[in-house]
Formats: sequence, structure tokens, C-alpha cells
Amino acid sequence: MAWQPEREPLLELVGYLKDALSGHDQNAQRYATMMLGQAKSSPATANYLAYILSNGPILQGLSLSSSDSILVRSSAAINLKNTIKAFGKAYPQPDLVYIRSLALSALQDPSSQIRSFAGSVISEIVQKGGILGWPQLLPELIALAGNDTGSISPQTQEGAMSAMAKVCEDNKESLDKDYHGQRPLSVIIPKLLDITLSPNPKVRAFALASINTFIPETSQSVVASLDAIMARLFHLANDQSDSVRRNVCRSFTQLVDVRPDKVKPHMGGLVDYFVLQQRNTDDPDLALDAAEFWLCVGENERLCPSLGPYLGQIVPVLLESMVYDEEDILRFEGDADDADQEDRPEDLKPQFATTKTPRLATNGYAGTNGEAEQSPISGNAVTGDNLSEGEIEESDDGSTGNSEDRWNLRKCSAAALDVLASNFHGAVFAVTLPYLTANLRHQEWTNREAAVLAIGAVADGCMEAVTPHLPDLVPYLLSLLNDPEPVVRLITCWALGRYSSWASHLQDSSDRKRYFEPMMEGILNKMLDRNKRVQEAAASAFANLEEKATKGLTPYCGPIIRQFVRCFGQYKDRNMFILYDCVQTLAEHVGPALAQQELIDTLMPAIIQRWSKVSDRSQEIFPLLECLSYVATALGDAFAPFAIPVFSRCIRIIHQSLEEYVRSINNEALDKPSKDFLVTSLDLLSAIIQALDNRKASELVETSQPRFFDLLLFCMEDPSNDVRQSSYALLGDCAVNIFNQLQPFLPALLPVLIQQLDLDNLRDQDTEQGFSVINNACWSCGEIAMNEHAEMGSYVEQIYHRLLGIISNPEVPTSVNENAVIALGRLGVHCSQSLAPHLGEFGRSFLLIIGPVEYTEERAHAFLGFNRTVERNPRAMEAYLLDYFKASAAFAHHSNSHLNNRGNVQESFQRNLVGYRGLIPNFEPFLQQLPERDIEQLRAKFSL
Repeated sequence: MAWQPEREPLLELVGYLKDALSGHDQNAQRYATMMLGQAKSSPATANYLAYILSNGPILQGLSLSSSDSILVRSSAAINLKNTIKAFGKAYPQPDLVYIRSLALSALQDPSSQIRSFAGSVISEIVQKGGILGWPQLLPELIALAGNDTGSISPQTQEGAMSAMAKVCEDNKESLDKDYHGQRPLSVIIPKLLDITLSPNPKVRAFALASINTFIPETSQSVVASLDAIMARLFHLANDQSDSVRRNVCRSFTQLVDVRPDKVKPHMGGLVDYFVLQQRNTDDPDLALDAAEFWLCVGENERLCPSLGPYLGQIVPVLLESMVYDEEDILRFEGDADDADQEDRPEDLKPQFATTKTPRLATNGYAGTNGEAEQSPISGNAVTGDNLSEGEIEESDDGSTGNSEDRWNLRKCSAAALDVLASNFHGAVFAVTLPYLTANLRHQEWTNREAAVLAIGAVADGCMEAVTPHLPDLVPYLLSLLNDPEPVVRLITCWALGRYSSWASHLQDSSDRKRYFEPMMEGILNKMLDRNKRVQEAAASAFANLEEKATKGLTPYCGPIIRQFVRCFGQYKDRNMFILYDCVQTLAEHVGPALAQQELIDTLMPAIIQRWSKVSDRSQEIFPLLECLSYVATALGDAFAPFAIPVFSRCIRIIHQSLEEYVRSINNEALDKPSKDFLVTSLDLLSAIIQALDNRKASELVETSQPRFFDLLLFCMEDPSNDVRQSSYALLGDCAVNIFNQLQPFLPALLPVLIQQLDLDNLRDQDTEQGFSVINNACWSCGEIAMNEHAEMGSYVEQIYHRLLGIISNPEVPTSVNENAVIALGRLGVHCSQSLAPHLGEFGRSFLLIIGPVEYTEERAHAFLGFNRTVERNPRAMEAYLLDYFKASAAFAHHSNSHLNNRGNVQESFQRNLVGYRGLIPNFEPFLQQLPERDIEQLRAKFSL
């Protein structure tokens, strides 16, 4: 007998599902959510949820309205899917068969929303149980969707094909696996092609969307059917359904990436087709999918040149699509003076810290918090979002997002224009110029705004063609900074930022006064616009100008800092984030010029005042800590008056984060704290230790509570790559600047450091970032080796074998290899006796890898240690002695007098080369094997 629900548990569960979605009674909502969470622990709950999902009429008999019934059933589907995800294959087979049958029956429901949710449940069952766990499903779905005899309702066909699309999307890899000599996909694709001829337009659209899922995978099943797919796309290209044509556009866009050779012969007809689809004003989504084609082709090196003859068709439609539509215009009405209004919670986006880039022995490292330029044309296009009717597109955090930040036709068109300009340069500008002439001074602000957007979009690619017009264009753009429409002022700030490179590099002083200074002043003034979005655009544009002008801003630091301080006094929370970016970018590029007492007295009180307002757990603490890292680096020891409270707070934040993390491990109900709190605090500690006089930095570390190096040890073992990457950067900075304080903790720290050098610890999913951690670990190892020889002695063998494993692995990135050989060489400075027996193993790799490395102190240290090792075991170099002589000549040629260790390194080369002259019987013939220039260097510098 089939399972049947008991009435009381059923009513109770329905009540919880209803209350969980209610926003009227938060207490009831919380309680219902808790009870639903507890109910998931029982597999029997899934039976009840499946029953509720598939039995709409019964729910209406429980005094639920039609709308409440849909909500409760939708909630049941979501909970059922999550329960299946949690239990996986643990369900008793009879219960699983029951759930499957009810999910399939729900595909026939009159509500498209319920049909869609049923498809999601079915797909989750397949994901957990595998394709072979439900072998009847795919044939049944295909049979239901492809039945056009009239015996199956159109709604059921749509439900089945919608479910099929979800199964394809969620299980594309398993569908293309070989099962006993057969691949399900080889059968599915021809069936889907047949279904694209269905008289039901929604079924046709879902079928084509399912095929689109597999095109990027370029599997053999897709390749075998590619000609048939192309033929069907041309057949469906003029389908009456916008949804079908949207999927046709997506298909061709995907084919551009995977098989451009199939697309190229049809480019003329495709241009006509996509221009027509992009001009479809009734369906913005279709127009967007069409615009994606130009962007994709423009980024394809093989296919992009074929667009050249059609620029006269393509560019105008892109320009048309960049004008705000009526919906946008209505949204912007009343968007005026809001600078005094507090930000809403939804206006504040989460900010994520970025880790300092790996320590490179060749040029140090630099940290950045992302691109300074926030372009209104940037965004990520999602081309596979086959949302069914009734579904809502959500971001990862569950919100539907801000419409201004969504990828849309306007942004895509501008991005495509940018890409085409970068490929075709003046040819694109020639087509764009008539539009600019007609619209830059247009009475309608929407036309003016779109023309300015176009000017900015072609900036990078058409700079040479635009430059003759800039003496007239820039003053006009500056006038638009006072346009009555905030949106025009906003886009003008962005466009000026795109041309800041031109203005920044003007050499003539009168030109700089005429163009650069007004541009800088205009953007700077707009940072205090009465509209918050204009403020943000201006601040972003100014950060871009800072990147381009670099040290050229040094004479203007005074007025810039004073404007920043005014912004600190007036900005609301959201714009504070980009203001931090402006401050840190200025500090990065003008550096010590910021350390004038007048500038410090102006800037630092504003930053410290904000610092005192921001809580330790605020998202704003991340960009603030990053900003202070750059400021501390720029000020150097002048940062000392602010160092004690800042240092102490970083220690507190690290301690709190570590404690919260431990608690979350012991209690799964607690959320794990963001690692960004650790990353940004560690990076700021690094900056302070580097900036201050060593004595002052030592005092900060000595008085730290909890103990500084105890916390650092925990961070060095953190599971997050980001945290470990910053930890090893900080460890190296301590070795360079406060070694006396570090030394007593080396017995605890060195084993952890050595373990980090093991390549076997890399995880496949984060190999790139894992290498960045190893990079910093190698660098810090080398710095410790330069200062410590007693403690390092007992670890030399372990360190050596770890470093040898790195430099012997061909998959290790070049920068990591370079840091590893430099660490290995520096290890030989004090421990050459221990390394000498191994010289024959690593000597050739050392010389090969260190060859291209820039001539810095680190390289000099590495050669000093290597030479001392060679001196203890000269015969180990016999097989690659010529390489060593070449390296000696290269050092003599490239080494500069500014290297502190130049004399010691040259003397070590001298001793070894003279020693080899005595060991090699026929020294002159041996020497003649070298290039003449090398021989001259060796004779001149080493008296050979």
C-alpha cells in the first residue's frame, strides 16, 4: 500500500511552511524556520514535503487560499530539495520511489511556478543518485515533452521540458560519461533537436536551452551533431517566439568560443540577423543576448577581423542601445540632491579584502584592493540563465540586487563598442563621430549622456584618432560636470577618467595648465557633488587619474588632501569605500611626498576620526585597514604617533577572529567569521613594521597582548590561503626589521614554515593561490636564513629537500622557482657546510633559474651563499662548470655599486674562479669555450 500522510503532522508542517514565508510575524517566522530545520533530520519529512508539493487541491481544502497554497507548495519544494541534498543516497528505496512519482506528477500542475520547482526537485534527485539511479527518467521526460499528438497537455509538455533543461544544466558532466559503451548525451541531443520542432514555443525554447548547456563543453556528442545543430539554428532563427530567438542568439554566441570556424562563413548573414534582434525594443532580454554576440566575437582573435566590413552596421546599433530607455528615465526622475541622506542597508555592498600579492625577490610586492576605475560598462554577462516563469533571479547572497548594477543592454553595448574600438581603432571612431557630433550637445539629456558614454567607451582603442579632438572635447566635457542631470555628471566623470592618461602625460606646461589641472580640479570638485552617485563616480575617476598621473600629483598633494578631508566629513557609508581607495592610491604613487607635516596634520585626524567610528566587525574595516597600510608605508617613521592604537587594534581583531573561528568549529550553528578580518589586519601590521624605525616596531611587538608571534603562528596554520599568504609576508617582514624579537620564537615557527614548503599540501581547486602562499614562505625562509644560522642549522636538511622539490617540479610557476632558489642560495650564506654535499643535485637548477632574475640585494645574497657552498665542494660543479663561469661573468657585467654586498659577492666569485684555475689542467682552452664578452669580463673583474 502506498504511503499516506497522517493528518496532524501534515497540518503542522503546512503551518510551519506558511509561517516561514510570512514577514508579518517575525517570531513565528523564526520558530517555523527552526522547526523546519529540525524536521530535516527525519527522512520521513521528505514524503510529507513531496505530498504537499504535488497536492494543491488538498491544501485548498485546508482553508488555504489559492495564493497561499502556491506559496506553501513552493516552500515545500525548496525544503524537499534541501532535504534531498542533505540525505543524498541515504533514503529508503520505497520512499525515494514515492518522492520521484510525486515530483513527476507535479510537472502536470496548472501552475508554472510549481512545475518549475518540481523540475528543480527532480534535478536534485538525479544529482544525488546519479543518472543510473533513475534510468527511466530521461526517456520519460523526453516522451512527455516530445508528445505532440494532443494526448499530453501543453502545460505537461512545458513542465517536462523545463525539468529536462534543469537536469541537463545540473548534470552535464555525468550525462556525457561513458556507461557500458554508451553516452546518454549521444541519445539526448538528437532527441532534443527533434523537440525543437515542437508546436509549443516554450517547449522549443527549453529544448534549445538544453542543447546550449552542452555546447561550451565541446564533447564528442556535441561535435558529432554540430552540423545538425547549426542547421536547426538557422531554421529557428526567425521563430515567432522571442524566447526561442533568445536561445538562438545564445547558441551562436557560444559557438563563437568553441567553433569559430563554423561561424565565420556565415558572418554576413549573422550580422544582419543580430542587428535586427538587437533592435527588438519589445524584448530587452533578446536585445541583450544579441549584443552579447558582438562582445564575444570582438574578444575572439580568430573571428574578430571578420567584423571589419560590417562596422557601419554594428556600431550604430550599439550606439542606439546605449541610450537609457523609458524605464530608466522614470527611475532617475527625482534622483537629485541626496548627499545628506543616510544610506539604506541595501545600498551597502559587502566589500572583500584582497591579499597582498606574493613576495617577489626581484621587485618586492605591492598590495591593491582592486581596480580603481569602476566602469559603468563593466559587468558579467550570464548567458545561461534559463529562468522559468515565476522564478526570481538572485545573487549569491540571496538578494535580487540593485538594478543599476545589473548587466544590461546598455552596458553590454558599451563594452562591445570598447572591444571593437580596441580592435579596429580609427575605423570605429570614423563610424562613431557623426553620432557624437549629433548628440554631444543634444537638448535631451539621454542623448547627451549616451554620447559621453560612447566617448569614454572608445577612449582606449581610439585614442590616436580622438586625440586631435581632445583640445575641444575636454573643455566641453568639463562643462558637462555642471549639467543639471546627475546622470550626465556621473558619466562625464567616468569619461574624463578614461582620458586622464592623455592629460597626465602632457609635457608642455601651458598644456598641463589648460587641460590637466582643470580636469583634475573638475573631477576633484565633483567628489563633493550633491548627488551621492556622482560623488562615487568622481571619486572612482579621480582614483583612475591618480593611477595615470602617479608622481605627477606630488605638487598638488595639498589641495587634494584638503578635498579628501572634506569628503571624510560629508560622505555617507557607501562612498567611504571608494574614498579609502583614493587615499591609498595617492599614498601608493606619491609615497614619501605625503610625509610632510602639514599634510599629515591635515589627513590623519580625518582618518583617525573615521577609524574611531568603525567597529571591529564592520565590513568597512577592510578597506580602512588596507588604506592605512598604504598610508603607513608612505609616511614611514612619521606614522609613529598613530602606530600604537592602530597596531593594538589589529592585534585585537586578529585575536577576536581566531577565537570566533575556534568557537565556530566547536559549534556548527555558529557562522564562521570572515577571513578578511585576519588578512587586512596582518597586512597592516606588515606595513607598520616596515614603516617604523626598527626600535619602535620592536617595542610594539614586545608589548603586544596576546603575544604577537603566538597569533602569527596560528595564522600561519590557518586553512585559508589568503590568511597564510599574508602571514608569511608578515613573517618575512619581521625577519628583515625586528629579527631579535622573532628569534626566540623560531623553534615554534620554523617547523610550520617548513611544512608550508611541501608541494603535496597544494589542493587542486586553489593551486594558483596555494603557489602564492609558497612564494611568500620561500621569501620569508630566505630572510630568516640571512639572519639566523644557529637555529637554522638543525633544519637545513628539511628546508633543502623542500626547496629542491620546488625547483625540480616543472609545474611550479617561475616566480615561485625564483624565490625558492634565492632562499636556497641565502641558506648557504651561514649553512654552506650542510648544503655542500648536495651541490651536485641543485647546482644546475640554481644557475638556470636565477639567470633571468633582476640584480638585487636578494640575488646578491643568493650568489654569496651559493659561492660559499661551491667553495666547500668545488668538484660537484664539474658537469656544469661553464655555466658557473657564465654566471660569474654576468654578475661582473650587471652588478651595480649600490648593492651592499657587492664586494663580498665579488670576492667569493674571485676565490672560486682562482681556485678552479688551479684545478683545471688546460684552463685557457677551457676558458675559450665562453663567449668573448664573458672572457673579457672575467679577465677584467677577476684577474683571470
